[in-house]
Amino acid sequence: MTAAARVLRSLGARGETLAVAESLTGGLVAAELTAVPGASRSFRGSVTAYATSLKRDVLGVDGSLLAEHGAVGPEVAVQMAAGVRRVLDADWGISTTGVAGPEPQDGQPVGTVYVAVAGPSGVEKVTALRLNGRRADIRNESVRSVLELLAGELGGNARAQDTEQHGGN
Repeated sequence: MTAAARVLRSLGARGETLAVAESLTGGLVAAELTAVPGASRSFRGSVTAYATSLKRDVLGVDGSLLAEHGAVGPEVAVQMAAGVRRVLDADWGISTTGVAGPEPQDGQPVGTVYVAVAGPSGVEKVTALRLNGRRADIRNESVRSVLELLAGELGGNARAQDTEQHGGN
């Protein structure tokens, strides 16, 4: 069973919903989720905020954070997940932000990715990834990683909870 199918099954069993905020993945997370039959029971929708201004204006990411640190960072990822959760009125929000290449961005090297989840009762987790490979590989691994992060939260995975506290993998 795919990570998307596991996530949607868990959400359905809980009666909860999911929204997605994507940057470098450009809609791939939403596509992976909607490929699962019955996804509409839990999947609310997504925002592909490729432009930095959309992260600020649509998702509510702090403008000073973006101006000071750029769009690729752990706090940006968390604010994107929390923002899409709020904007699309979902129980859970997940996000991807990073550099898929071919060039570095905001002083971050290609393969730098942050995936985050925001959920009920103030749950906020982020994982830092350092990925290698081609652009498509980086994007696909980002999709897998954000869905696994959420699956861990839905299943009470202690390692996922520890990731944010100790700065990633």
